[in-house]
Amino acid sequence: MSQKNSNLITVLDAGSSKVRVMVAELHEEALRFRAFAEAPSAGQRRGIISDLSKATAAINQAATQAEVSAQAVIESLVIGIGGPHLRGVNSRSGITMGTRLREITREDVRAAVERARSVSLPADREILHLLPQQFILDEQPGIADPIGMVGNRLEVNLHLVAASASAVQSLVTCANRASLEVTDTVFEAIAAAESTLSADERELGVCLLDIGAGSTEIIVFFEGAVQHTGVIPIGGDHFTNDLAAGLHVTPPEAEWLKCQYGHAVVTSVPAVNEIQLTGMPGHEPRMVRQRYLSEILEPRARELLQMVRDNLRQGGVLEALGAGCVLTGGASRLGGMLDTTESLLRVPARIATPVPISRMPAELVVPEHAALVGLLLYTHRTRMVRAAEDQGLRAKLRAIFAGSV
Repeated sequence: MSQKNSNLITVLDAGSSKVRVMVAELHEEALRFRAFAEAPSAGQRRGIISDLSKATAAINQAATQAEVSAQAVIESLVIGIGGPHLRGVNSRSGITMGTRLREITREDVRAAVERARSVSLPADREILHLLPQQFILDEQPGIADPIGMVGNRLEVNLHLVAASASAVQSLVTCANRASLEVTDTVFEAIAAAESTLSADERELGVCLLDIGAGSTEIIVFFEGAVQHTGVIPIGGDHFTNDLAAGLHVTPPEAEWLKCQYGHAVVTSVPAVNEIQLTGMPGHEPRMVRQRYLSEILEPRARELLQMVRDNLRQGGVLEALGAGCVLTGGASRLGGMLDTTESLLRVPARIATPVPISRMPAELVVPEHAALVGLLLYTHRTRMVRAAEDQGLRAKLRAIFAGSV
């Protein structure tokens, strides 16, 4: 195995069904695929770590496989955070800079954001993201970047994404026990949006649904900014469990049946089609109508999308989806999900795969890897922004010291 490589970016998606690790390297300031590995998830229940030892072992297994594939030592990574414990909150506040007009600085913007983040949250919550929606300068709204403008009162509409501090810390602890340093934590819907949504969709208004195994993460953009986030505690595993109970088969067979024959719209399945079930151990194989699978899956799909619709309505963004709805995540592949989405949300919908990075194998460009690829893109972009800010600060300091000589 080669030595450490400071140009590597490693990300982890510890989902309810799979633990996935992807590695990319910086090549001429662009991302280039290096490695991918996955392992069965363990020690988790409903998006929360329930057994530290098992969860640590699963993360360690995926990370070790990724190291072998990348031929490099992985010491740190960025983790995606999902699950029903996440909450999105909107806030507005600002600062007054005196009675005389003056130029808005970066420090003023930070002060306004800090004031707006001072919202009442439960004691066990930690803020993952502070996402400015718009700035208001002297009662003039719709400002994306007020730095350099002139005024005396600066306000900001801010969207905060908060998570259970204990849930996040448990995941970080598992990574640390696997000898991995966690450099950042990112809401998985933000990551998935990074790899799937276009600038036009974000501007017109779009809802992204990242339908994972244990839950469905929601994020809504309008006029280029995050307006709403949420989580629905239903995912692909719930569809699988419904089939296992309804058909009296094992969960692995139910998962296979869902992927091969499942459909969320009963009337789309021919009435005469039959499939053979292996069934529970000790029982004889038997034949069932394929439509029977859809009769089990359709109510769960409608329940999920009805809960999404209610969540969007409560957030005041149901009517702001000019570009429709985008589905991603492994469970978005279930047949009929687009039809159900369009029927209940009354907007056009599409299934999204992540934008591939250089040298990324085609078989990895699938909906279930949208958040993973998005984590790489998000981490790369934020690093580039910070590097540019640091370079600008150093240039200002050099100019100050040069002028004082």
